[in-house]
Amino acid sequence: MLQISNKKRGFYSVGFVNWRDGQREGGGIEDPIAAVVERNARVRSEDPPPQLYAAIGIVLFTVLFFLVIRLFKRRSSNTILLTGLSGSGKTVLFYQLRDGSSHQGTVTSMEPNEGTSVLHSETSKKGKIKPVHIVDVPGHSRLRPKLDEFLSQAAGIVFVVDAVEFLPNVRAASEYLYDILTKASVVKKKIPLLILCNKVDKVTAHTKDFIRRQLEKEIDKLRASRTALSSADITNEFSLGVPGEAFAFSQCQNKVTVAEASGLTSDISQLEQFIREYVKA
Repeated sequence: MLQISNKKRGFYSVGFVNWRDGQREGGGIEDPIAAVVERNARVRSEDPPPQLYAAIGIVLFTVLFFLVIRLFKRRSSNTILLTGLSGSGKTVLFYQLRDGSSHQGTVTSMEPNEGTSVLHSETSKKGKIKPVHIVDVPGHSRLRPKLDEFLSQAAGIVFVVDAVEFLPNVRAASEYLYDILTKASVVKKKIPLLILCNKVDKVTAHTKDFIRRQLEKEIDKLRASRTALSSADITNEFSLGVPGEAFAFSQCQNKVTVAEASGLTSDISQLEQFIREYVKA
C-alpha cells in the first residue's frame, strides 16, 4: 500500500507498508499496532487453548479420586472369609477366633456363620482395637456360591485344609482353590489368600510344605486340562500361572501364603497374624 505524507509540513515520505511484518519497506518505522496484533495472533496459534488444560486437569483429578477411594475401601475393609472343604475345621476356627473355644466340636454348616468382634486373644488388651468381621462360608459344593456374596468386601481369604485327611481330598481341594484363585473379583482386587493347614496337632498330619507342593502339582494338572477345554466351557475369567512353566503359588497375582493351625488346641497364632496383617488393629 502506497502512503504519501502531508505536503504542507514541508517534506514528502513515501513508503510501502508491509502489513505482514509491520514495517515500511521504504525505510519507515514499524507500525506498533500491527506488530502487537501479529504477535498475539502468533501466540494464540502456537499455544493450546486454556480449555484443553482444564479438560486434562478434570480427567486426571477424576481418575486420581477414584483410585484413592478404591484403595481406601480396600484398606478399610475388616472382613475375613474362612472357606475350604467340608470337615476341614472352619467352624471350629471361627469359634476359636471369636470366643476362644471350640464349642465342643461342630456339625457341618449349611449357612454362613458370621460375627464382628475383636479377636478373643485381644480382649484383654487396652485401647481401641478394630473389630474383625469373620465369615465362615459352608464348604459343601452346592453352597460354595455363597462365597461370591462376600468377596467384594473381603480383606483376606483363609482356605482351610484338613492336614490329616489331605491326600484323599487333594483333588477336590485343588479344584475349589483353583476356582477361587481365578475369580475375577479375587484377581482384580488382589485379595490375599492364606492356605491354613488345620489339625496339625495330630500325629498323622502332613506338613505345610508337603501340602503346598501337592496342591501346586494338582493345580498344574487342572490348569493343563482346563486350558484344553473350549472357551465356551470355561467359566473362569482369568488364567492361572505362567504358560510353559510348572505352577507355583508365587505366580499368582494375589499374595498366597501357607500356615499351620490346630483349632481344637487353640493354636491359631499364625491365623491371627494373617488377619491382623490385613485388618489393622
